[in-house]
Amino acid sequence: MNVIIAIDSFKGSLTSWDAGNITADAVREVFSDADIKIFPLADGGEGTVDALISGLGGEIVSTKVTGPLGEKISSRYGIIKTSKTAIIEMADAAGITLVPKNKLNPLNTTTYGLGELILQAAESGCREFIIGIGGSATNDCGLGMLTALGAKFFKSDGTPAGIFGGDLKDIASIDLKNISPAIKDCRFRIACDVTNPLCGEKGCSAVYGPQKGATPDIVTAMDGYIKNFAALAENQLHLSGAEIPGAGAAGGLGYAFHTFLHGTLESGINLILDAINIKKFLPAADFVVTGEGCLDFQTAMGKTPVGVAKLAKNFNPNVKVIAVCGCATRDAVEVNQNGIDAYFPILHMPSTVDEAMALENAKTNLFQTVAQIFRLLR
Repeated sequence: MNVIIAIDSFKGSLTSWDAGNITADAVREVFSDADIKIFPLADGGEGTVDALISGLGGEIVSTKVTGPLGEKISSRYGIIKTSKTAIIEMADAAGITLVPKNKLNPLNTTTYGLGELILQAAESGCREFIIGIGGSATNDCGLGMLTALGAKFFKSDGTPAGIFGGDLKDIASIDLKNISPAIKDCRFRIACDVTNPLCGEKGCSAVYGPQKGATPDIVTAMDGYIKNFAALAENQLHLSGAEIPGAGAAGGLGYAFHTFLHGTLESGINLILDAINIKKFLPAADFVVTGEGCLDFQTAMGKTPVGVAKLAKNFNPNVKVIAVCGCATRDAVEVNQNGIDAYFPILHMPSTVDEAMALENAKTNLFQTVAQIFRLLR
């Protein structure tokens, strides 16, 4: 029996790698000779670095960078040396959780630290980049990141512009000649699951600005600043991309990666599944076990477990896809129309959320549920 295990983290409880190993142990208790392969999962958001590094044999690099408010903070990224690949979560340098609620204001935040992470990885030899851009505190259209990489932005009087969201209003010219040579050979794959354009009523300022502390007046002002910035890039450098799906992701980072760094914006789960090379093993699989903390209607719309299921069915229409989860809402049944043959919540008896998420309880519940599923299959 060939079993592939690719389970997302049960957030706040089990990591993707932990869930995979527990599931494998449960399968082996029933089928001792099963051929099992475990693949770590993430969707480009929180946990992506840890999942890919643990699964692909990389290492974590700890460093100091400029935080979203301009102060020095501790940060990290992952390196897979064999493929010269860097794994980065922008939230580790410019995430909303790094800003106290009383200081949230996209006029005063920057992606400069993300640029520092990229530059460090590139100068250490990385040429392939997988970057998750979810959870940002910023709306600077990549101004800070690009400045850290060596791009120059000037005011109308020829003095350098700043690195924060509010400094976009001052930019009168752009010079890319000094971008680090190490960056020019790099390929950037960006995990991006939103389709917002850069500007307008569906743009980054209007849709995501308020949750980052923007008042209605700030939203209007920043939308104008960003629109002018994009027009400047097109007029001076003949660079366009404001209307592409995902340009408005992470306060315009999607636009910055696509336009200035020739990055590709990809579905988070599809990017990760490609990176871990799971499809190589799907044709021979009898069963695929996937899952996440909570299955609901959003899962059916393309979150991680359904991404796994659809890929599995594409490569092997006869494979059976089983999902396990901490809990499932009533509309989770939609996943059965999207590649998952059956799903099983792991809770055994009524409990509080804290009890259910306690590490030892989650481990025991997951192990016992998977073992019972495979006993039935046996």
